[in-house]
Parts: sequence; C-alpha cells; structure tokens
Amino acid sequence: MHGMITGVGMYVPEKVLTNKDLEKMVDTSDEWIVQRTGVRERRIVEDECTSDLAVEASKEALEEAGISPENVDAIIVATITPDTLMPATALHVQRKLGVKKDALAFDINAACSGFIYALSCADAFISAGMVKNCLVIGAETLSRFTDWQDRTTCVLFGDGAGAVVLQATDTDRGILASVLHADGDYADLMVIPGGGAKNPCSHQALKDRECFIKMKGQETFKMAVKHLVSVSKEALEKARMTFDDVDFVVCHQANLRILQSFARFARVPQEKVPVTLDIYGNTSGATIPLTLGFIRKKGLLKEGNIVLLNSFGASLTWAASVIRW
Repeated sequence: MHGMITGVGMYVPEKVLTNKDLEKMVDTSDEWIVQRTGVRERRIVEDECTSDLAVEASKEALEEAGISPENVDAIIVATITPDTLMPATALHVQRKLGVKKDALAFDINAACSGFIYALSCADAFISAGMVKNCLVIGAETLSRFTDWQDRTTCVLFGDGAGAVVLQATDTDRGILASVLHADGDYADLMVIPGGGAKNPCSHQALKDRECFIKMKGQETFKMAVKHLVSVSKEALEKARMTFDDVDFVVCHQANLRILQSFARFARVPQEKVPVTLDIYGNTSGATIPLTLGFIRKKGLLKEGNIVLLNSFGASLTWAASVIRW
C-alpha cells in the first residue's frame, strides 16, 4: 500500500496587493519587481490566520476526494507561520474541520520544502499501515512576518494555502518516489532571528526588526537551481524515469528566473512548468499544493499524468516527489 492523491484544494485571501501598491510603501517599482522576480501581485490576509486558510483549502480537497472530516486519520500541516508556537496549527485545523478526536495531527517546519516533506511522511504512514486517509496541507501567512520596510524581501511573499487528500491504494497510481535533503551549514540564508528560544520576543528584538524574515537573496538563488535539478533527477531515477516521462513539473514558486533556469538546465519545455508566482508570490510551504490546485481547476491534470514536485527551502532543505496522477 502507498498514498494516492484523490483530492486537491486551494485557497487565497481576497485582498490583492499589487506591485503598484508596493510602490507607495517602499522605494521600488513594478518594472523592477517583475524583472527581478516575476511577481506582479500577491494575496494578503486581513482578519484570517494560517489555520483559517488551511481549513478552506482542506474543505475543497475533501469534497473532491468524497470523504468527510470524520474519516480523516491524520493531518499534517507544512508551515513556517503557525497560528501559535504551541499547539501545532494542525490541531487548530482538526478542531475547526471537525476531524475525529483520535486522529494524529502535527506540523512540519521545512520552509518551502515543507509540503513535500509532509507528503512523504503521510505516504510513509500509509505504507506502514498506520493510517488510510491523510490530509496534507501547506499554509502560510507570510505577510505577518514580512518586513514591509525592506524592499528586497517584501516584494516576494504572499499568503495562501493548498491541501491534498492522500488515501491508501495498491494500484500503480500515487506517489512513486520521494527524496528529502537538508544542510544546516546554510542555516543563515533565510531566517527569522527573533521570537524563538535563542532570541525571545523582546522590545529590543522588535526594535531591531528581528521578528521578520531576513534573506540572503543572491546566495539563495545560486543554490536553488543546482539543487532543484539534482533532487529531481534523483527522484526520477528512484522511480525509474527521466524528465522525458514527466507531464508537469510543479516547482516551488520563488522566482521566475529560477523556474526558467531549472527548465533550461533540466531540458524541460517551459509549458510543462506551471507558474503561479506572478499572481500569488512566494507562499513558501503553500506554493506546491496551491499550484497543484490551480492547474487542477484549469482541467490540466489527467489520470495517468506523471507529475514531478520539487522544492528548495530556506536554510537549507530540498526535496522532490514523483507522482502518477
């Protein structure tokens, strides 16, 4: 037995923040943002939190899968912007959705690679016979941790959520292979330095703006393409496939130039690499399920399609999964 995706859902807040809006907030321009990142607009929460976004995406995924919350055995939420440091956001989702009280629920913090990490965990639980129906979610409210005075980072991020239902199957569909990696030597590439046990929330931390995202953009860019290509090859080899077998590559949506470079180095036609960052920005752990939901709504995913998921996350994680739809 292994996991097969039977339902996909997505949700973004109503508020749209365009590049023109950002021009009024910081010293930047629409032309500069589009040229450097590919982002044109992003969604921003107003009175919602991460679990609210996760719940809405989950409802859509559960409806497509045709199962009720009472039949969910596990909830795994990939997020770096939890509702609270404790308990896990997954528990808030469990309560709001009405999932049975003996289901397992926890969060994963692997930054932008978090969803693939979570999906792999859910698949392992199914393969071990521990659960049958898993709700795997990527959800972020990055705007709450964005420094709107820092023009190098505030142009990048947005809020949103995506979710999938992973169910047990003994068919040839579902997750065929997954590869997960991390390297803590690069822990300072992207970090929120304040608010944790090392540097607790304080007046000084707030004054120094250490409770917001800090990123070394150039170094991150250089690492991203290399690792996306290598981890994708590794996962495809594990599944006994090549890039020629792939119908869609759902990449982490961090930067349009990264997506274009990946397609060029992997020799994958650009039309096989869907882009959503232009309208949603970088939503970290939410980007992959959000993009899956986006192309699913467009009717592009067909039964039997080979879908490659890959991601590169801050400080430093990278991962890939191969799925037969």
